[in-house]
Amino acid sequence: MNIGLRTALTGLVALALAGPFATTAHATPSDGVTGVILSRTTIGDTDYILREITIAPGGSTGWHYHDGTLYAVIRRGVLFHYDSSCEQDGAGGAQAFVERAGIGNVHIERNLGNEPQILDVLYVLPTGSPLSEDAPNPGCPFE
Repeated sequence: MNIGLRTALTGLVALALAGPFATTAHATPSDGVTGVILSRTTIGDTDYILREITIAPGGSTGWHYHDGTLYAVIRRGVLFHYDSSCEQDGAGGAQAFVERAGIGNVHIERNLGNEPQILDVLYVLPTGSPLSEDAPNPGCPFE
């Protein structure tokens, strides 16, 4: 991964490190997903959270959306990100992507590869918002 991209993401939230916190993904249904918060700060009414997410082979985040915008860099693995139309909404070879806010942006990330997928994700959320909001499958033939 481009060290500059990771450094830039880390720099955005380096104003206040809250220490590492182990968490699990909050998607419905998630499978094989773990996350570690690397840093967290609040400026005004916005939370900035840098999180490392690992998706095991065959795992997925489950269908969900976010109350704010997310910026993700794929450190390891291949992007398999789908929107509510059941179509892959990013280029398969992409190394970075953005998830827009709101219930109209329901999506799922699946690891269809043979190795763990590792993402560095910067969450830019309204203060106090959860990392994700559960959503039902919009009718796709998977998950």
